[in-house]
Amino acid sequence: MNILLFIILLFFLIIILFSSKKLSPIPYFPSNKKDLSLIINVLDLKNNQIVVDLGAGDGIVIFNASQKAFEKKLNTQFIAIEINPILILIMQIKRLFHPNKKNIKIIYGDIFKIDIKQLLSFDSKLLTFYLYVSPWYLEKIIKNLKLKIKNFSLVSYFYPLPKIKPKKIIFGVNKIYVYKNL
Repeated sequence: MNILLFIILLFFLIIILFSSKKLSPIPYFPSNKKDLSLIINVLDLKNNQIVVDLGAGDGIVIFNASQKAFEKKLNTQFIAIEINPILILIMQIKRLFHPNKKNIKIIYGDIFKIDIKQLLSFDSKLLTFYLYVSPWYLEKIIKNLKLKIKNFSLVSYFYPLPKIKPKKIIFGVNKIYVYKNL
């Protein structure tokens, strides 16, 4: 009986962690696995590039992109920023067993409050952000990024940026919007 009660309590705790607006205003919806190769292609991985996933979730994009960079022998750096402690734990465990773990940094933080500039390990002219967040948060995130960083690229999954024309739109299961020189 105690084990059943523990499992029920654990289940409700996990539901609270994934649905609490205080912990994360953006719900957890992973990028569709069928679109991963398209997403990785538009990230346009190169040497001396930094790829930042804002609201990384379980890290599906970062870990797959990092695997591709590892296979191509690129020194691309990857930063995953997430506020949900359960998802941070999942990413930390995945990172332990990843062949390119030295190039993956996982940050527990609020994408609306974190100072991105401080997280960058080296001054890269090739800075790419990946976003899969609700459209009502996109404008706030872009405004914050533009205040702190000059000249970056952005890949937005599913939702276009308001008032900014994309360089490319890729059609997969969901649309992928590519923005350059923001």
